[in-house]
Amino acid sequence: MNGTAHAVSLDRDRSLLYVLREELGLTGTKYGCGEGECGACKVLLDGVAVRACKTPIGEAVGHSVTTIEGLATGDRLHPVQQAFVDASAFQCGFCIPGMIIATVSLLAQNPRPDEAEIRAALDGNLCRCCGYVRILEAVRMASALSPGRGPRGATR
Repeated sequence: MNGTAHAVSLDRDRSLLYVLREELGLTGTKYGCGEGECGACKVLLDGVAVRACKTPIGEAVGHSVTTIEGLATGDRLHPVQQAFVDASAFQCGFCIPGMIIATVSLLAQNPRPDEAEIRAALDGNLCRCCGYVRILEAVRMASALSPGRGPRGATR
């Protein structure tokens, strides 16, 4: 979890989201719908964005999990996080961790996505405030500023 091994009780019926929030105190990953529809709970599992509410904890054992808390390095935000700040791409902020995680995953796979690829990567991430214009701008900014970056900001 964010580069550190953790021991948790393995009840395969529990979701990764439950373990993150309730056992490890990592509350940046949000509980939105609990049905895998809103994207607020996204985390990186081996660098790929997944919905933590629908991912059984057993599927994460032995794999790298990165949450929104694990993206920054010390006091330095991940380039995608910084782009979201610079674009003022949030209102209530509830959806932003999932949006950022989806963006990090997208840019790790495709550092220069076109508009259709950006929209496809964010599809399924819902913003209650309808701040999509600024969110899309933040993704474009992150793409321009940090080509080839991986999940923890390391150049691939």
